[in-house]
Parts: sequence; structure tokens; C-alpha cells
Amino acid sequence: MSLPTPTLHTARLRLRPFGDADTDALFALHSDAHVLRYWDAPPWSEPARAGRFIAACRQMAADGTGARLAVDRDAGGAFIGWCSLTRWNPGYRSAELGFCFAGAAWGHGYATEAARALLHWAFGTLDLNRVQAETDTRNAASARVLEKLGFVREGTLREDCVVNGEVSDSWVYGLLERDWSGANTGG
Repeated sequence: MSLPTPTLHTARLRLRPFGDADTDALFALHSDAHVLRYWDAPPWSEPARAGRFIAACRQMAADGTGARLAVDRDAGGAFIGWCSLTRWNPGYRSAELGFCFAGAAWGHGYATEAARALLHWAFGTLDLNRVQAETDTRNAASARVLEKLGFVREGTLREDCVVNGEVSDSWVYGLLERDWSGANTGG
């Protein structure tokens, strides 16, 4: 079963399916060592990776396992990052949230705004009970985004990643539908 990738709008952002025209901006994002310093993979060194990433986004939608959306600022349409809902499992009613934003977009609330829009769509469309997210324990900014969205830190995965040759821990966060609905309906 395919999962059509939505186009979503917020007060300041547009979330949309990736297109071939995004390859240069996507490569710039994923080749930035500062942006990816807590990532579980090294920065990209070859531009062809961007095309493979976009093809993987299309395949994920075709397989019905998730949606990864490019995020643009509404004013001017500049690409600033992406937000995703992956590992959608209809049987378990679960999925995983992820996001990556350019350094120039940090500190403006864009990640929170984009993720909130994607979660609103996901909980309203996919009959989810739970969304999970993980972040490197050193990435306080990503942890704050998740907590602002209502995620609860549920545990620590000890030494689960090697980031730039350094062993690191990850925090696991969870968000349940009943907590999301209560936080987003005033209840």
C-alpha cells in the first residue's frame, strides 16, 4: 500500500515532497559537518548521494512505510531542511519522527513548527497510537524540539552509535496519540 506524501502549510513553512530540483540544496545540507555533527552517518562527500536520498523518499512512499518532506520557508521558498515520518507500521500503529535543518535555520522554531504539522497530519491520517524519536544525548536542541512537541524521554540507548569516530549514546522519546490529542485540543 502506497502512502501519498502530503503537502502541508504552516504559518511560515511549506512541507512538500522532494523533487529532483532539490538535489543541490539537499547535498549542501548533508555535506555540512557542523549540521551533521550528531548524526549517525558522516557528512556526504559525493553529490550523487542527494539523488539516491530523493529516490529513497519516493520508494518509502511507494512502499507505504513513511513520508519524508522537504521544508521551505514560505517567504521566498528557500529550502531549509526536511522532516520525516518513517517506519510506519499500521499493525503496531507506530512510526518514527526525524528531522534535519540547515544551521542558518536553527533557533527560529522551524523544526518544531514543521514537526508539529507533520505530526498533526500523521495522527489525523494514519491512525497512529505512538510516534518514537531518537537523538544523540549531546544534541540538546533536538531534545528541546521533541519535548516542546510533547514527547517524553523514555530511556537511553547506551553507546548505540559511532558519530565521527566517537561512541555516543541516544535518548529515546515517545509520543502517544492520547497525549498528542490532549495537548492539541486544549484538553
